Amino acid sequence: MIDLRFGWLAILAGTGCGSLISSDVTDFDLTLPDKQFTVDTSGWQVMSGVLPTYLMTTCTSNPTICNTAAQQACESGCAGECDTGKHTCDLDLQVSLFQPINLVMEKPELKTINDEPVIKVTIDSLTYEVTGNTLNVPTPPLTLFVAPMSVMDPTNGMAASVGTVPAITAGMTTTGPQDIAYTPEGKANLVTIMSTYATPFNVIVGGTLQLVDGDPEPTGKLDAVVHITAHAGL
Repeated sequence: MIDLRFGWLAILAGTGCGSLISSDVTDFDLTLPDKQFTVDTSGWQVMSGVLPTYLMTTCTSNPTICNTAAQQACESGCAGECDTGKHTCDLDLQVSLFQPINLVMEKPELKTINDEPVIKVTIDSLTYEVTGNTLNVPTPPLTLFVAPMSVMDPTNGMAASVGTVPAITAGMTTTGPQDIAYTPEGKANLVTIMSTYATPFNVIVGGTLQLVDGDPEPTGKLDAVVHITAHAGL
């Protein structure tokens, strides 16, 4: 019988007296392909002829009128509410965008550890770039979420916030990547969902553009890219 003890002793000796072999024997680059998002005002199908009248509608005695009338001013992704200051109807246009992520498909080297259900993930950076912007109005602050593949709505309770992008001025683009500010549990939420790498998930961008009396009809679109760089070990 071959005695394997000598081999193990030799390995331990090579690591130095009293030291341990690192468990992080493998280092994977988890930098993801760019995830592109477009805020396109045409998706809301705002009714140009109806919008000014809607925003001037008085709701002092009947606050619920804004909810009903909103469907005449906008056909998709919008809701109405009574402005308690102006006592006229505001129109809330929902930003709800998502991109799927399948780590095993996008980082094929992970297939070599398919017997490991969880990996140790470290987030190196989370940034965004605005590559094109023809919007005539500023965006609202936008929040980045991660969620199971079945969830595409940022308001769903299973969507976990990761970070926020400040309001983007009309027509503004960036000269390079800008940091996304993490929410209190944001980095941990991103680490958790990326650690179970064999399970695909969605990255969601959400926010609400609110129009009030006197605001112009939104036109144009904004193109942005989210960068997620990370690495992982066993």
